Amino acid sequence: MRNSLHHAHLFASNLDESINFYKEMFGAKILFDLEMAGARNVMIRIGSSRINFFDQPPKDQGRGAIHHLGIETDDLEALVEHMKSKGFQFIKKIKSFGPMKYIMAAAPDNVLLELFEVVKDKLSLDQYKLISSLDKL
Repeated sequence: MRNSLHHAHLFASNLDESINFYKEMFGAKILFDLEMAGARNVMIRIGSSRINFFDQPPKDQGRGAIHHLGIETDDLEALVEHMKSKGFQFIKKIKSFGPMKYIMAAAPDNVLLELFEVVKDKLSLDQYKLISSLDKL
């Protein structure tokens, strides 16, 4: 038996705003946009991962069981500059911890994002292949 995490499913109080955020900031592609279970559902792809949005406000103002979504990039500084050029404001600076560097950002509906880069030259090739999702793209 093989198992794989397919997608995170998020509520969206403004579905078009959420979709545009992920498209503009991370180059997300829409995989489908259809009516299911009485509401609009949109699935997007960022790299090899997916997010499915349900057109309904979050049930509470917290994040429930979700702490954050991790989005890997091969150039964190460039991604941060891209987002800043779109008007996004970061509260903190990029943090670096040896083979990893990251910054946290708030997406629509208070979804916490961890934007991170695995620093390839600080790991063996085998370690990098185990950790990075970009190696599989």
